[in-house]
Amino acid sequence: MEHQISIFPVDKALREAVDGWLSFLADNKAFSEHTITAYNIDIRHFLAFFSQHTGGEVTKAVLKDLTLRDFRSWLAARHAEKFTASSTARALSVVRGFYRYLQKQSGMDNPAIFHVRTPKLPKALPKALPEAQALGSLDSIGSEHKEPWVQLRDVAVLTLIYGCGLRISEALALIPSGIPAGAATITIRGKGNKERLVPVLPQVHAAIEEYKKVCPHALAKDEALFRGQRGGELRPEILQKEIRLLRVNLGLPDSATPHAFRHSFATHLLSAGGDLRAIQELLGHADLSTTQRYTKVDHARLLSAYHKAHPRAGAE
Repeated sequence: MEHQISIFPVDKALREAVDGWLSFLADNKAFSEHTITAYNIDIRHFLAFFSQHTGGEVTKAVLKDLTLRDFRSWLAARHAEKFTASSTARALSVVRGFYRYLQKQSGMDNPAIFHVRTPKLPKALPKALPEAQALGSLDSIGSEHKEPWVQLRDVAVLTLIYGCGLRISEALALIPSGIPAGAATITIRGKGNKERLVPVLPQVHAAIEEYKKVCPHALAKDEALFRGQRGGELRPEILQKEIRLLRVNLGLPDSATPHAFRHSFATHLLSAGGDLRAIQELLGHADLSTTQRYTKVDHARLLSAYHKAHPRAGAE
């Protein structure tokens, strides 16, 4: 595999090391062609910079002797060239991976590269689904299951996540006694072992009761509410797999994950006029600034309370 890094001064041994590393990633790590191309571009930029920075041929010895200041100069050059912080963070990760490869292959070590501070990345905005897609997902999840109770289970879990704004771990940790039929609110134990009260829509109760009626496994009041097909606790990866199938079947974006339905819960409440501080409490955010990120997703005026705001509240 030839990666054409000879257009600037790099000695033969280092060119072969780069070629061997990229081949290793492709053959042993099964990296895609697209990823290998991106890594090749990053390492070429790195070596090209140091061929100019040092004023001569880049060798393994040169790479071994680079200092923390040298690496910071490379990052500064990328900043001057208008590379994004995320692009530079990836490039730094790529270069660190190459150094690890050199250390394993030839014992060449330069600890300085691992002391370079990764560029601070902007917090990604939550990616919510449109209301129609969120509600359509509740109706469609698990539809390919041969066993009806499994489909009703998946509907119940997703309805709970979207209807109450729960994390997937919080939903799967529920026990039957923790969500009594018809209860107006339930207590959720979230991050940091903190408890919060969450309102429960009738549609959430209905979905859970439909599942409980047909679940073939005994549901003791102090054991897991949601069960796998063999009767054990439902694992998060099972629901994640079902969401991936939904993305294919409904043409949903890649950002449609179980957690995206929690984001959708908050965003849809805001768009309908929900109070920001009330939503903070519902989500279990310790800091209001975390909840305020949702205002960048939807700038609708915040007016009404939970039951009036949630799009599922008006469903039949």
